[in-house]
Amino acid sequence: MKICIPVAEFRGPDSVVYGHFGSAPGFVMADTETMNIEPLANSDRGHAHGQCSPIKALAGASPDAVLVGGMGMGALRGLRSQGIRVFGCAEMTVSEAIRRFTAGELNELDENATCSGHSHGNHCH
Repeated sequence: MKICIPVAEFRGPDSVVYGHFGSAPGFVMADTETMNIEPLANSDRGHAHGQCSPIKALAGASPDAVLVGGMGMGALRGLRSQGIRVFGCAEMTVSEAIRRFTAGELNELDENATCSGHSHGNHCH
């Protein structure tokens, strides 16, 4: 399974999960079967609040799931419209997020858990 995780800085499995999808400097693309982890720049970082284009941000990458500390409702809806599931994880490393995801320990985000803006820095909740 291919998963995408926003990060502030690429450090492979030791990268720290960034708290907000849309304003993340970049992403980690990970394959849970091979444990291959690659960096991916955020191609839509400079958008105005509410105008995030998650598919543009992922530069055409097609993950099966996104693991994130938080995201806005537009990004959540955009990812879901592409069949991409979104799960919450915060304040952990990429390796921990992947471990918890594969163990079924992360909750899928719904619209009640979305962020209301970028002013919170890199943490939504």
